[in-house]
This record gives sequence, C-alpha cells and structure tokens, in this order.
Amino acid sequence: MAIIIKSPREIAFMKLAGEIVSEVFALLRVHTKPNVSTYELDQLVGKYIRSRGGIPSSYHYEGFPGNICISVNETLIHGIPSKKIILKEGDIVSYDVMVTYNGYVADACRTMPVGKISDEAQRLIDVTKSCFVNAVKLVKPGVHIGDISSIISETAHENGYTVTDMFTGHGVGREVHEDPYVPNVGLKGHGPILQKNMTIAIEPMVNQGKVDLEIDRDGWTVKTKDRKLACHYENTVVVTSSGYEILTLEKGEEI
Repeated sequence: MAIIIKSPREIAFMKLAGEIVSEVFALLRVHTKPNVSTYELDQLVGKYIRSRGGIPSSYHYEGFPGNICISVNETLIHGIPSKKIILKEGDIVSYDVMVTYNGYVADACRTMPVGKISDEAQRLIDVTKSCFVNAVKLVKPGVHIGDISSIISETAHENGYTVTDMFTGHGVGREVHEDPYVPNVGLKGHGPILQKNMTIAIEPMVNQGKVDLEIDRDGWTVKTKDRKLACHYENTVVVTSSGYEILTLEKGEEI
C-alpha cells in the first residue's frame, strides 16, 4: 500500500468524523465513573455514533466485537468491552474511538480517570499526552516520521516510562490503517517524509513499568506483563502547508 495524499474534500469528511469522535469523548467523560461496566459504555457510544450518522469503525473490524476499544489499568490497547469489567474508583481507562463518516475514518484515544486517581496515575496520563504534544509540534512537510517517533520515546524515557515498538500509529483515511506506520520508537532523519495533506494517527502508548507486553487468549487484549499501568493518547492529524491540524481534539482541549 502506498501513502495516500488526501484531497480537500476527503479531509473535510475526516473532519466531520473527527467531530463525532470528540463528542464521544465528551460523552464518556460524563459517564466514566465507578460501578459502570465497559459493556454499558460501549453500548452507549455505539448508539451515539450511529445517531450522528457515523459508523463505529472498530465494530467487527477483523472480528473485534466492540464498538470501541476500552482498556483498563494494565491493559494498553484493544480491551474488549465486557459486562464483567466494572470500573472502580482509582482506575484509569483508555477509550480508543474510531468513527467512519461518509466513508472516511477519524481515530483517537483518551485515557481518563475513574473518580479520584493516584498522583502516579495522573502523571502517567499527563506524560503520555506530552509525548503526543512534543511529537505533533514537529509535524510539517519535509519532516521524517523518525523525528516524530524519536521524540515520543525520548519524552517517555526522560520521565521514567517505556514505550512499545510492537504497536504503532499509522496513516488513516478511507481505511482504518493506511501507510505510513508511525512508530513510537525511531531514529531522527529516518523513515517516510511528511507531505501536505497526508493524514496520520499519532498515538503514544506508554507503560509505567517495563516494556514487555502480552496478548490475552482472546487474541486482542494487550496487557503489561508486570501488570503496571499503561496509557494511550492519540489524535488524527493532517499535514498542512506549514504545519498541522488536529481533527479529533475535545472541545476546549489545548495542545
């Protein structure tokens, strides 16, 4: 698959998909509280996305059973919503939300607190977002993907965390996953070069402890081997003529 440069019309559809994603995060911030199951949250989101004329892109994607991925505490990514997983005070929960609108996808993730969380958990959430912020500020035509990857891992490591090279960010558009890969580990000056109207998902995935991960028998759920906390922050980004535009920010969110 080659890197696809989007037309202004295609980017406009992705913006509309991104608006729905941001609305979903606002909805989830209200409903993320103790004693709620991840299944309930998934059903709420699925209904909302469809009510807005969108399609939950995760639903049955390569067999995934949920409308979104919901990953709690030591689960880094691809958590399957379940009636058996009940949020409790002090948890952190990552919502990976993909919406298709008029044939185009926007993809983003936020890790949210459940009630009052520890200072250590909040720091992990803050640093993971900082990994994204430091990376996206480099985005403009002529920049290598490796520059983005390098700053993500540098930011995490400087703060005592680890990042995986098993899973990566990616291009996004008509498909959920397009070229190029956007790793969280890389070398400056290496990798594909950004061009105007490329659309990519930059998504730091950060572990509180060791880098080692394992995949559950369900074939989806990715957890830290040491069972320490994991965090995920992601946005869909368009490369503009002089920088970038983020399509999936929450209302009032600052970068």
